[in-house]
Amino acid sequence: MQFFAPTFGFFCIFAAVNSAIEKNMAYYKRLIDEQLLKWKDAPRRKPLLIRGARQVGKSTAVRELGKQFRYFVEINLEKQPDLIQMFPENIDVKKTCEKLSGTLGIPIVPGETLLFIDEIQVSKEAVMSLRYFKEDYPELHVIAAGSLLEFALEELPSFGVGRIRSLYMYPFSFDEFLMAQGLDLTVSYKKKATCEEPLPAKAHKDLTDQIRTFYLVGGMPAAVTEWIETHSYIEVSHVHTDIIQTYEDDFNKYKKRVSPLLLRQVLRSVALQVGNKFVYAEAARDVHSSVVREALHLLTLAGLITPVKHTDGTGVPLGAEESNSYVKYLFFDLGVMLTMLDIPAADILTASDVDLVNKGGTSEMFAGLEMKKNRDCFLKPEMHYWQNTAKGSNAEVDYLRVRNGIILPVEVKANTQGSMQSLWIFMRKRKLHEAIRTSLENFGQFDHYDPEDELEQRHVDIIPLYALSNLDR
Repeated sequence: MQFFAPTFGFFCIFAAVNSAIEKNMAYYKRLIDEQLLKWKDAPRRKPLLIRGARQVGKSTAVRELGKQFRYFVEINLEKQPDLIQMFPENIDVKKTCEKLSGTLGIPIVPGETLLFIDEIQVSKEAVMSLRYFKEDYPELHVIAAGSLLEFALEELPSFGVGRIRSLYMYPFSFDEFLMAQGLDLTVSYKKKATCEEPLPAKAHKDLTDQIRTFYLVGGMPAAVTEWIETHSYIEVSHVHTDIIQTYEDDFNKYKKRVSPLLLRQVLRSVALQVGNKFVYAEAARDVHSSVVREALHLLTLAGLITPVKHTDGTGVPLGAEESNSYVKYLFFDLGVMLTMLDIPAADILTASDVDLVNKGGTSEMFAGLEMKKNRDCFLKPEMHYWQNTAKGSNAEVDYLRVRNGIILPVEVKANTQGSMQSLWIFMRKRKLHEAIRTSLENFGQFDHYDPEDELEQRHVDIIPLYALSNLDR
């Protein structure tokens, strides 16, 4: 087999063009950047697999990390299918690196080169090869990523246990959105705020204004960039429309399992049912629930929705008592969802704080996405809520978390403490004494004495929606 080795002059031209492009494109800091740097310097690192939906910034973050190395080798198995043959079933990873180096004209040197294999899901053999980089070439820095990676991993459930580390990446969090606008000091300042020492009124007002903007822009990198450059909600919505089209184009790749039309219907139904238990019949009345369930599964694998499962919440881990019969879903991005549903920007910008939090599921979804984005990026996302399943009851707590081994209920609600009956019911049932209420209020706290439980005292911390990252400090 012969390999094409480009001339040195070609690579000088390529490097110059690439350098010019990088200078013109701003890089906005991401939460995973620090973790990637720690991985780079870790003495016992494993090959890294970055998992996340299409267009959330995986490749861009790896390229930014590549600037820390003397050499950076990026291959894309979707755009460069000829390279797939370099990842045979019985692979010798050192020989593969020699071939890649000779083909691309870039040295692959342990400690000096970052090898990035993008769209790795195109080849199952390439995915399987990652384990051999750990076993046979552990001194080389290797990162892989893929837009539809979960589909390949579903068929390879034990492909690299103990030999590969997964990192989960999502659209911009609210903190990342602020930092992209140069408001790093604002992020640091709000992280220091507490229930005992809330933010000044001006800082609180500025952040609530920013959060309304973030609802409309969302966290997809292309939309954030468009907002920073144009400050036009119309232009941002055009970006959202392009993103939706890209995802829907992907649906054709799953048509052997579920029709693209049904996938579009179910995705839209998830958006319409945000904040509520998902009802299959509302998604497609003439389709059997098992087919809708498969569509939901595929959309979850694609990273477009995240299940929030009911759990009884009697103990830790929460997943031990989860139920697949009661599931809510988070849409992958709030800005894209509002564009899909054709929600006017004025509805978000002019709504009162109470209406914005209590009406519809937008703020509940924002809270869920923020808690998912700010958790440990090396942990697979699992989210839970509680619902009283007794007949005739509609009591529900939006989210359950675990803090210091104890269940912490989180309610998204702007009303006064007296209306939080679902929260009191759950805390009474589970003998809990601490909870979180999140809304567009400033930081605060209050105690509630439960007359139905021997005047038991419950303590509630009020955390603004814009400061939910404080929960993971």
